[in-house]
Amino acid sequence: WNMFDFAADARAEGGENGMNHKGLVTFDRKYKKDSYYAYQAWLSDKPMLHICSKRYVDRVEDTVKIKVYSNCDEVELFANGESVGVQKKGQFPFFTFEVKNIGETVITAKAGDLTDESKIRKVDKFNEDYHMKDESAVINWFEINTPVGYYSVNDTIGDIIKTAKGKLALLRVGVIFLKALKKEIKGNDRPKNKKSKKLEIMGITPSKDTLKMGYGFTVKRVISMLNGKFTKEQILKINEILNKVKKPQ
Repeated sequence: WNMFDFAADARAEGGENGMNHKGLVTFDRKYKKDSYYAYQAWLSDKPMLHICSKRYVDRVEDTVKIKVYSNCDEVELFANGESVGVQKKGQFPFFTFEVKNIGETVITAKAGDLTDESKIRKVDKFNEDYHMKDESAVINWFEINTPVGYYSVNDTIGDIIKTAKGKLALLRVGVIFLKALKKEIKGNDRPKNKKSKKLEIMGITPSKDTLKMGYGFTVKRVISMLNGKFTKEQILKINEILNKVKKPQ
């Protein structure tokens, strides 16, 4: 994939809108992810050694699997100075050791002259700081049903409105959109005797041109562009509505 995380305007995932986090290094180039070292172990001729998941310190399990990446022929792991075992490199440059999780344990990996270190700590309750705090919908897009011959959120608005039933379905979808964007819509609360104001949705005034451009967007993309305003239930409901509309032959 990409070396660095990169800007993605329509993306609203991973707790940071407008960013694609599939890079091997963070956007600011400051933190190399475990995947970076996996590639290094695969491709580099320079000896390297890396213990994974260093930031995942607090663990509830009694036995922890420690994964090490290295292109060296042999890796030895230590827990508080005591050897856990020695492993020789197999088909892949990845090593996995099991370490008993008691109190606080300093993990040390050694391969030749190379050394890397991390630590784990036994806790009774999962540390919620490891959970991403995100009020937006948490949905795996693979959960979306896409029956053959029927519409789904993966279809473009332009394709859906080609049929009368598709237009009716989008009207029902529009009601869900309005509920999700209620706080973002400005101009709909103006007094009737006042001069009409232009309707704004998230700072955008809808026009024929913007609507026409939107015909080329999938419903899924529009949902993503609206920065997590929808709940998982709303997204699944939208898809359910579209699943009832048959595509033209």
